[in-house]
Amino acid sequence: MTQAKDAADQRLDQGAAAGGGAANADNERDRPAAEAPADTLNAASDTPGSGGEPEGEAASGEPGAGAASAESGEPEPQEGAGESGAGADHAEPADERDARIAELESRLEEYRNRLLRSQADFDNFRRRTQREKEELVQFASAGLITRLLPVLDNFERAIAAAKASGDFEALAKGVDMIYRQLFQVLEQEGLKPMETVGQPFNPEFHEAVMRVESDEHEEGTVVEELQRGYILKDRVIRPAMVKVSG
Repeated sequence: MTQAKDAADQRLDQGAAAGGGAANADNERDRPAAEAPADTLNAASDTPGSGGEPEGEAASGEPGAGAASAESGEPEPQEGAGESGAGADHAEPADERDARIAELESRLEEYRNRLLRSQADFDNFRRRTQREKEELVQFASAGLITRLLPVLDNFERAIAAAKASGDFEALAKGVDMIYRQLFQVLEQEGLKPMETVGQPFNPEFHEAVMRVESDEHEEGTVVEELQRGYILKDRVIRPAMVKVSG
């Protein structure tokens, strides 16, 4: 029984020794590089290809460049992103320019249609105005002729009565009445006869056909009217034919 106890104690001592060795190995692995032996650090620095400089400086080209980038936390700029942004900036103004061109073309087409319609309306107005003007000139005397028709009727009646009765005195009275009726119609249109006898000769109103000697009138005075002149609304439509004293 004593031998069995000694065997059990021996096995416990071996397990404890094995556990202690594993713990020492873990401690060596977790120990920082600063606690490594000096000869180990010197061997790492003398390794061929290192050039005697720290590995961080050889990779970055400048001391502390990698550390600065890591501490700032900012991403390094990428060339591709800038180029794509510039392309977007160029694309956007091109789209706006195309839209502006389309808008201007639409407005130009609208103005062209308006111009064509205006020209068509003006041509129609011009033709209509020309037609109305021709009709006005053609039928301008319609009103006057309408008022002269009763005068013509009275002339026909007077002639018929004179032929039937043979009374020329009645015919003369009828003609005088028709004359006054005709003159009244013409006065309504603005016609006025000229008063020429005894007036100084005026070539704008008078047409001298003869010069005569006269003791009653001064030289250059109208002494006799051969054909009456007329004025229509302050315009001479026929000058008077007169004799002028010389």
